[in-house]
Order: sequence, then C-alpha cells, then structure tokens
Amino acid sequence: MAKGNRKDEDAHPNGEHELVALARGLAEIVELHGLSEVIVDTKETTVTVRRGHAHHAHEHHAHASHAMAAAPVVVDHRPPAPIHAPAPAVAPPAPVEHDKAHTVTSPFVGTFYRKPNPDSPVYVNVGDRVDKGQVLCIVEAMKLMNEIEADVAGAIVSCLVEDGMAVEYGQPLFKIQT
Repeated sequence: MAKGNRKDEDAHPNGEHELVALARGLAEIVELHGLSEVIVDTKETTVTVRRGHAHHAHEHHAHASHAMAAAPVVVDHRPPAPIHAPAPAVAPPAPVEHDKAHTVTSPFVGTFYRKPNPDSPVYVNVGDRVDKGQVLCIVEAMKLMNEIEADVAGAIVSCLVEDGMAVEYGQPLFKIQT
C-alpha cells in the first residue's frame, strides 16, 4: 500500500480508521461520565454518540461492539475516498431521523455550569418539565455568570454538555420536547 494516500493518513496507530477510533473514545467518555449524548462537530466531520440503544429500527448500526452501550453516529463531511482505496473497517451508519425536540444553544463562549454554586442542586434534570423563561444553567463568560433560560416550555429530554465543560457560541446545551 502506498504511503500518503487518504486511508494511510486517516489510520489510527492501532490500524483502526480515525473516525472509528474517535467514536470508540467518545463512547468510553459517555459511559465513564454517565452522559446521555456527546456531539463533536468539526469542519470535516460530525460525530454524535448517544447513550443506550437506538429507539428507531433505522438507527441500527451493523458491527457495533457489544461492549459499548453508546451508539455512535458518524457523519463525514469530507469528499469520498478514491474508488481504489480499501473499504472502511465498519459499515456506514444508517441515516438518523431528525430530532424533533427543541435545542437550547449557548449564546456565549464560556464555561457551562448546571448549578448556581457547587453546594446547590442542579437547575434541571432530564425528565423535568420547564416553563419558558425558567433558568436551565449558567454559562460563565469573562467572569460573568449568565443564566441561560428555556426559550420554550416542555420537558428536558437531554443535557448535551457536562458540568464545568467549555462551550462554544451556538453549541447545543439541552433538548426540550415541546
């Protein structure tokens, strides 16, 4: 195999394709920290890892590791590899149904906090009903604590960020089923 082709550049040191290695690593993080979902979005790729089993038949992933409880969903934005390149190690993921839950995003770059201070309970948990205007979390930006409020009423179906993590402008924080 010639050095320098796209597949060689994308190979992980253990021989696994870099997207497979990334999905496995994210699945381990989801399990380790008890997260419901992790999304990594770059210019080339979007990788979403959700905890638990898929609820829709068309979300079935062939060759999924039985040891992983998280189901990775990988969307590769790069142009396809040349036809003469070997096939990837795993089958491409099935299309994922568009999530109809409302997404609350971060209006700032900063640090995400689920509670007002370390000794307080979290503002909201998955399953909680929230009203429009109810505080969901805090994003600290430039030493200012900014309360992020629900912009719709409904039930919290997922928290997409771990407490204390850095967030970007527009990054999804919560999903609310209206």
